[in-house]
Amino acid sequence: MFDIPVSIAAYLVGGLADALDPVAGGLATALAIVLFTAGVRLALVPLAVSAARGERARARLVPKVQALQKKHARNPQRLQREMAALYEAEGATPVTGCLPMVAQVPFFMVMYRLFVSATVAGHQNLLLTHTLLAAPLGQNWIGVLGGGLLAPPSLVFLGLFALLAVVAVVTSRRVTAEGPMGAVARLMPFGTVAVAAFVPLAAGLYLLTSGAWTAAERAVLHRRAAAAV
Repeated sequence: MFDIPVSIAAYLVGGLADALDPVAGGLATALAIVLFTAGVRLALVPLAVSAARGERARARLVPKVQALQKKHARNPQRLQREMAALYEAEGATPVTGCLPMVAQVPFFMVMYRLFVSATVAGHQNLLLTHTLLAAPLGQNWIGVLGGGLLAPPSLVFLGLFALLAVVAVVTSRRVTAEGPMGAVARLMPFGTVAVAAFVPLAAGLYLLTSGAWTAAERAVLHRRAAAAV
């Protein structure tokens, strides 16, 4: 299923790494992954804009939602239908807000597969020999712990976790949704720290770059929304 996308990703990441090698040296492949991720997020900007509009619409509907909850408190089925109709009429369905995250899943899976596959398109996957500082891009944190928690490869991962945690805090603080959905939305960014411990370092770099992009994107979109009010 992912064979062709993985081959394309290998060509793009490998080509970018080769182009960056004269100036970036050992950091070339990691930078290539960052640029690849940025390209994916750039392509998904229209979905992010749509999600931001939906989030603002849902925020405007809070008084109406509260009124419906009070009116139909004893009839959950009726309340669910009325709220669904309200969100649909205003173009503020929760699904819209999830689109950017859902759309990224295939790209993340491609990056994951690229750095766990011994061969790509019938050829040896040379990207598995590349490193970021002392840590192999195709290895996960659990795999490098045998050398010690404070060994150089492990320290690279610990630095990644710290950066992911900072990005998660920033992203969580910008969530405006309230109620159970808002609580879930605030906790979700911290899940990337746990995921990054079990996926190849390359996939962790994808998560970090994408998370940082999300934080910056939301800041820009919210600033524009505030200026338009």
